[in-house]
Amino acid sequence: MSSGTGGDYWADKALPSVFKHQLLKRYLPQFGGMTGTQSRDKRVVYLDGYAGEGRYENGEPASAEIALRVASHHRAKHGLNLECFFAEQQAKSFARLQEVVQTYRAGGVQAHAHHGEVDGVLDDVVERAVRGPLFLFLDPCGLCLAQDRLVDVLARRRPQRRPATELLMNFSMMAVWRLGGHVRSPKGNEKSLQRFDEVCGGTWWREYFADASAARGKDGAAEDAIEAVAAEYARRLERRTGMFVQSVPVSHSPRKRAVYRLVFATRSPYGLWVFGDSVARARDEWWQTLELREESDDMLFSLASVMRPDPKEIEKKAVPEIAANLEELLLRTRRPVKLVDHTLEIFGRYYGQVTEPVVRRAVQLLHEEGKTPSNGVGVRRIREIVVYPVGQAAA
Repeated sequence: MSSGTGGDYWADKALPSVFKHQLLKRYLPQFGGMTGTQSRDKRVVYLDGYAGEGRYENGEPASAEIALRVASHHRAKHGLNLECFFAEQQAKSFARLQEVVQTYRAGGVQAHAHHGEVDGVLDDVVERAVRGPLFLFLDPCGLCLAQDRLVDVLARRRPQRRPATELLMNFSMMAVWRLGGHVRSPKGNEKSLQRFDEVCGGTWWREYFADASAARGKDGAAEDAIEAVAAEYARRLERRTGMFVQSVPVSHSPRKRAVYRLVFATRSPYGLWVFGDSVARARDEWWQTLELREESDDMLFSLASVMRPDPKEIEKKAVPEIAANLEELLLRTRRPVKLVDHTLEIFGRYYGQVTEPVVRRAVQLLHEEGKTPSNGVGVRRIREIVVYPVGQAAA
């Protein structure tokens, strides 16, 4: 059940939403492009389970309209049908959402708005996507679906690699923070704790707050517990679904803790590669928006300018480290390495921090050092580059 969207939430886009929407705007079109051929009628099914109003009051698109714009573009330019489903429980928000959806339906986009909780429409959407790719975007302001429910869809009903199934969901760190305080408190709300047990797929998360200092937020113990719960949630989802799972922190500013994590799940190495690149580009947009907003507030010294790491410096440090990761991979396998098949090993700690051109430069560095005959030139898509060990001829 979504909550917390009252007041001026829909007046303007908050900074966490800037990152989230930039990520969706960059990744969703590529998901459609990569998977559209997996269905006979070039149809891809998309579900926004907590769609809200679809558009901010200042006219900026929210998640629903971002998807509708992608659908309209794909239909006009590529003949691909991104069929969109939206669920929204609050009546006022649903009425505005429906107006946005109707506008795009009039333009030929296949879009459906459901008034109610996402759980009430999820089975129908999964059935609709039986012979095609499915992308689930679950972004509640409160707690998300039970993990058992997600596992049922991702592992039991859609266990195959093709047609593709992917998930991008909001895991609320604020909810963990709030509910962690209930664990040892005599006034703790057991009903709320049980609801979060469902989200996490068990009571295991409570153990992280069993220590009184963590439950009461003392000496940084609570923050450590929150991060540990988020990391364990992602690990359990990965183990239970057999998918690649990555978790991205999202916050209001560099000095503030994450308000939520975006949890991404895919079975495709291509999805993993493109998502990491999209995260890096969305992160850059987040920084730029932070700087612009601080400038508009006439801040003498911008927090962003003080805190923001220089992208060129990050890339300068990333190139030799990624090259070393790739060299180690070549030495270990002693076989040609296609970059997209080893995304996390190659990017290492820079996954989601730098964009894919940095990897091409890393390949070129290895070539200059005489550690591969491959020079990274002549291949349009960087992820498709094949790097050969020394002594093996590059194709």
